[in-house]
Amino acid sequence: MQTRDCRIAAWNLTSALVIAVSGLVLAAGLAHAQVKSAKPPRSVAAKPPSPQLQKELSEQTKIYQSRGEQVPSDYVTDRSLLSYSMTLLPEFDQSLAKLGPADRWLDVGAGQGRAILDYYGDRFDAMHAEGREQRGSKARSVALSIEDRRDARWHQTAANLEPGKIEYRFGKRIREYAPDELGRFKLATDVYGGFSYTAQLSNFMEKLLAMLEVNGSFYTVLIDVSPEHWTNRPATPRVNFQTEIINAAGAEVKVCAWLKRISCVEVSCEADARSTTPIERYRVKKVCDNTTVPALESTHFVAGTPPARQFQLIEPAPVAPVAK
Repeated sequence: MQTRDCRIAAWNLTSALVIAVSGLVLAAGLAHAQVKSAKPPRSVAAKPPSPQLQKELSEQTKIYQSRGEQVPSDYVTDRSLLSYSMTLLPEFDQSLAKLGPADRWLDVGAGQGRAILDYYGDRFDAMHAEGREQRGSKARSVALSIEDRRDARWHQTAANLEPGKIEYRFGKRIREYAPDELGRFKLATDVYGGFSYTAQLSNFMEKLLAMLEVNGSFYTVLIDVSPEHWTNRPATPRVNFQTEIINAAGAEVKVCAWLKRISCVEVSCEADARSTTPIERYRVKKVCDNTTVPALESTHFVAGTPPARQFQLIEPAPVAPVAK
């Protein structure tokens, strides 16, 4: 499950060229999505699931299942590990390089699983010589996707690795997996996958954090979102973003602020200064097992790559004072 980001060409392209191409494709894809995804004003109240929402979810499913010429041009399924390293916070690359054979990496919205395949290639070791002995045969990896996008390279790599070293799971959303079905992970990533696409964002985070080990980290990113700090903010204020959270009064709640309200986690948020499109990158580190995610209700969803989404923060009911 992927989005409007550019198709990173090859490992031997220079970083400058990759960044330039990425910016152009992101901007073009965003303009297309904004035409389709005009949103209601922030004063819209939360509503129960409607026939319209079901229709949009059905349209979204068609995107996931598209093949050949039917695949939208900005629905990317072949991102390389180089693309991950450039898109996510810089700490991701170091976190991945430190994983050992006893650790596990979960990649949500993995598409073809190219990032995982690149991790097991010789080029990764050549670019991360430090810690090579610690990595040994490297971590075990699980690629998670709604649709099966594997090609011959995945099957060839799996055949050359020890049994169970890499897995590819498809056909279900993360919320549909039983608590112990996938196991626990030291590292999790999502590059324009479920975190950007789900209509049940708080449920997604609950499931993801339950799979993360204590002191494990989740790296992800959102495009067209209101960042906590945005140095490239345009002079004319933005009215709507691709992903929004509001409170009961209709006021904006930044995604970063919502993540920081999750218990038992440490959160880092950083706007991507290379892009004029508002992109924010996140690291969520789990520090204990008693995680509690503030509930969100979907109030707006329009299918796209990624979809336009608005969520309302559901504040917990006040606790009645105990009578003396």
